[in-house]
Amino acid sequence: MSVKPYAQQEGTKKEQVTAMFNRIAPKYDLLNRLLSFGIDKIWRRRVVKLISQKRSPIVLDVATGTGDLAIALAEIKPKPTAVYAVDISSGMLDLAGKKVLKKGLQHAIVLKEADSESLPFSNNYFDAITVAFGVRNFGDLNQGLSEMYRVLKPGGTLIVLEFSKPSAFPMKQLYSFYFSQILPRWGGWISKDKEAYSYLPASVFQFPEGQKFDDEIQRVGLVPVRRWRQSGGIATIYVSEKPLQ
Repeated sequence: MSVKPYAQQEGTKKEQVTAMFNRIAPKYDLLNRLLSFGIDKIWRRRVVKLISQKRSPIVLDVATGTGDLAIALAEIKPKPTAVYAVDISSGMLDLAGKKVLKKGLQHAIVLKEADSESLPFSNNYFDAITVAFGVRNFGDLNQGLSEMYRVLKPGGTLIVLEFSKPSAFPMKQLYSFYFSQILPRWGGWISKDKEAYSYLPASVFQFPEGQKFDDEIQRVGLVPVRRWRQSGGIATIYVSEKPLQ
């Protein structure tokens, strides 16, 4: 069974994840720095660099959160034709909207409240799709990937940045201790939601990373191109493409 944020409460994983992110949104950016040891910005820049190789793409950022990746994508030179950013949490999108206005990018980024498992876009519309730290929160991973496949153009690229688990000593042991002991305490104290910051590391440990995730990608018809582990395996960038038809 898929791990949920609030084990003692009713509701699907999707419903609970939405409620969780609405609740922790004001502290999310700070806590994401804690979760990633502050190097998530480097990983996002690598995703942006991969997208920048495309010429004037139409880009979709799924599970955009507070909009950091969408903003970085909109600032690519030369600029993308359009950047769309969706999230299921209205609380996160409110913060993303404030960032977009502060950057003066309100005409470059279209923010939409939307479910990753039912994207409000036409078939074969986007040249590239990104997801940063979002796929492990999907209620139905296969459905979410299927939807991204549907709206991606033939020849288009999907780039997923997600937390993973180091496998080499001593990083493996240090990471496990940090995620299971330190992060839930810090995150719970700062966010006032202890269960949320117990769920987040639990969702990382449960996520089908590496070849298992590439297998999930292939099941929906995408073709894995590259799997790029980051910072000793703390995160992984997955690059895949929709075959030409």
